[in-house]
Amino acid sequence: MKLNLDSEWQAILADEIEKPYFHNLMENADEEYKLHACYPPKDLVFSTFNYCSFHKLKVVIIGQDPYHGKGEANGLAFSVNDGIRIPPSLRNIFKEISDDLGTIFLPGSGNLEPWAKQGVLLLNASLTVRENTPNSHKHLKWNLFTDAVIQKISDGKEQVVFLLWGNFANKKGLKIDRNKHVVIESGHPSPMSANQGKWFGNKHFSKTNSYLKASGKTEIDWIFNNGSLF
Repeated sequence: MKLNLDSEWQAILADEIEKPYFHNLMENADEEYKLHACYPPKDLVFSTFNYCSFHKLKVVIIGQDPYHGKGEANGLAFSVNDGIRIPPSLRNIFKEISDDLGTIFLPGSGNLEPWAKQGVLLLNASLTVRENTPNSHKHLKWNLFTDAVIQKISDGKEQVVFLLWGNFANKKGLKIDRNKHVVIESGHPSPMSANQGKWFGNKHFSKTNSYLKASGKTEIDWIFNNGSLF
């Protein structure tokens, strides 16, 4: 698999991408794409890094793995391609933004590129998945790479907001230096978790902006186009 990775991130992760496990990971991922339908498309696997540079990074949102339906995944956690029906978890994210920010947020697309371009790293623990089989590429050891990414951010940045949604993301957050960064946790936005009262009302989006403002950083504009695809 070709390493289509932003040059700044390549430099930061240079020691990691030279490790034997990473070379094996790329070879094994290539084999998966040859044998099965996998997502996102190969050229979008590292998209989250290419939209959100290291020096502009202000917020990290951690997901598990890409959406596994045809045409959905675009390389950004919780994000789908333009023209794709908005998945339930993302619908709940948008509903919480509406409630949190006191507005009506009904975007016409679930493509979260506008967030990424403002410095939100939408990082899945596994960057690839087999069609219709969630968590199917866990065995490829993507977690070693994404753990290293989180460690690099924790060590190399200051005052980053980490939004950890659900038990899986909480475990990924163990490497974060909480003396340098702020970590905000809640349940996952999936319908099961949200319906159990673990998601709605967390106010993560206003809390993030309050922290960024207090740190002298530009707030994230969470709201983009309107025109519902719900």
